[in-house]
Amino acid sequence: MTRQPDERDSAPRLGSLSELRLRELLTEVQERIVQIVDAREHVDGLLEAMLSVTSGLDLDNTLRTIVHAAINLVDARYGALGVVSPREGLSEFVFEGIDEETRERIGDLPRGRGVLGFLITNPKPVRLKDLSHHAASVGFPDHHPPMKTFLGVPIQIRDEAFGNLYLTEKANGAQFTEDDEVLLRALAAAAGIAIENARLYEESRTRQAWLEATREIATELLAGSETAEVLQVITDDALSLTDADSAFLAVPEDPDIPSDEVTELVVTASAGTVSARIGRTIPLEGSTSGEAFRERTPLRVNALAFDPGFETGTRFGPALALPLRATQSVAGVLVVLRHADAAPFTEDQLALMSGFADQAAVALQLANSQRRMHELDVLSDRDRIARDLHDHVIQRLFAVGLSLQSTLQRAKSPEVKQRLVQSVDDLHDIVRDIRTAIFDLHGGSGAVTQFRRRLHEIIAEITADSGLRTTVHMSGPLSVIDAVLAEHAEAVLREALSNAVRHAAAGTVTVSISVYDDLVIEVADDGKGFPEGVSRSGLDNLAARAQEVNGRFTIDTTPGGGTTLRWSAPLP
Repeated sequence: MTRQPDERDSAPRLGSLSELRLRELLTEVQERIVQIVDAREHVDGLLEAMLSVTSGLDLDNTLRTIVHAAINLVDARYGALGVVSPREGLSEFVFEGIDEETRERIGDLPRGRGVLGFLITNPKPVRLKDLSHHAASVGFPDHHPPMKTFLGVPIQIRDEAFGNLYLTEKANGAQFTEDDEVLLRALAAAAGIAIENARLYEESRTRQAWLEATREIATELLAGSETAEVLQVITDDALSLTDADSAFLAVPEDPDIPSDEVTELVVTASAGTVSARIGRTIPLEGSTSGEAFRERTPLRVNALAFDPGFETGTRFGPALALPLRATQSVAGVLVVLRHADAAPFTEDQLALMSGFADQAAVALQLANSQRRMHELDVLSDRDRIARDLHDHVIQRLFAVGLSLQSTLQRAKSPEVKQRLVQSVDDLHDIVRDIRTAIFDLHGGSGAVTQFRRRLHEIIAEITADSGLRTTVHMSGPLSVIDAVLAEHAEAVLREALSNAVRHAAAGTVTVSISVYDDLVIEVADDGKGFPEGVSRSGLDNLAARAQEVNGRFTIDTTPGGGTTLRWSAPLP
């Protein structure tokens, strides 16, 4: 007979099942609580990271803050942010986790190859268990710390790809999770906003600096500063506004000739860690500066087509060539440069600096117009004074002289006659002095142009039919040269060129005349120097002239390399 199960037998089994289900339920509840706590911590961490990356307006600091916040958010050991270059690869690479000593041993920063380059061409999140297993992996350079796990997320500003966030080596050897990816994508979105705000802030600061620089130039000009000084201010401001490494300004040798007749430009101002040589000529044909001058168009290039003659062998790359445009003329070209491996200039910088150059050109033109109006007023006064001297003073002196001469005929005392003769002679001397003054008053209007033309005439006269190839550089305000110093300058130039033609057996000669703190005349040839037995009386004369005006005279002769004669005098 089969025994029926007793209720007392089933009770323990039911109790065991209930306890098991309760434990499972409690475990599940505990896991959910842990997930909720983790999620809350993640959200809190994300909010904290977002607040930190959006708290500043300096772009460099913002990039470093983004990297630091990303490392803390996903608990990674290494982090970096690569800024995409407009050309190719990366233009900047901000990193954290590698000390400076290790970085120096590694060498150059990444430029966007391997997995980093894959993210540039495929701007989508990438999460890897092992970097080396990815198809785009190219390995690490020597001394680079080992990296295995990887999480990369693109940073976009509106629809523009700005760069990528890279995280490697999650703590405790764990893998990056899908939650880490979600958190990092959210941070990247906030980072894009922060970067855009920092960019806008920098643009506003740059525009403010541009306005201040333009105002400074106008103030300098209206205050009566020399044009050479103002050109230097323009060059210095351009260097600062563009964060460039070097800048120079080149203008036509003669500012009075039409733009379409200009064949070369002369460097008159230079700034930066490496400066272009003052007085260096730049041909319009085959040069970036010449193209900007002729076409009246600002240019943004990867490298200049013509080397303006820097003091060292530094290689330059990105450049802006900015014509100084005013009405229908071009006053010169302003050029700013960066080193060959530096980031290129942007279109925004080209537009901004083009406006700066135009404003500077307008200020120069207005100042020149004011200066010419003032000169016209002075010339008008001179003409009036000369006319009054001629029409009134001289005529009255003639009348007095005639009166004295008639009195002389009636005088009987020899002593009186002698005094009358002396007085008539004195009157003649006075009339002669007044006529000289009248001539000087009329001749002042074109003194600068006449002095420049006279120097060119001397060069042409002495080198004619000599077969010499002659190059002439003139820079600085020739208007400050007075008549006495101009006479010395003409004599020095004539003697120096005569020596080069007669004794040097040279093929080329370069004449450089500059006016800044001193008047400097330099004549350099590629001849054989001064032969033995040749009279040095002319050179002694140049030395005497230098001593007369408290100047200096030197001769530098290189065997087989030519002669450089340098004569200088302080300005009066």
